[in-house]
Amino acid sequence: MASLPCPVPPPVHPDGRDPRRTDPHGPLVAEWGARAACRGVDAAIFFSPDKERGLDRARREAEAKRLCASCPALTLCRDYALSAPEPYGTWGGMSETERRRYARQQRRAAGIQ
Repeated sequence: MASLPCPVPPPVHPDGRDPRRTDPHGPLVAEWGARAACRGVDAAIFFSPDKERGLDRARREAEAKRLCASCPALTLCRDYALSAPEPYGTWGGMSETERRRYARQQRRAAGIQ
């Protein structure tokens, strides 16, 4: 009789995150990533080149957000970016600045309640 491998729970991230949800190569991210509107799109739309500023940055971010707006994985992508946390690029229709601002608001709200 062959023995079955013992199922090992996923390792717990030091801050308590479930790596199956936040690891870009994990099964849950892979599941929504396969349905994402950005799949196969040039990543340069979503990530700022060095020293990009002003109108160039605003145009690129607007283009990325237009693509995100119609994406069936928008909410899951945003949740991933906020929980990972992703420091760079447009994820889930939010820019780097918008995610930092949102995180600050969440920390303030948690401190007030």
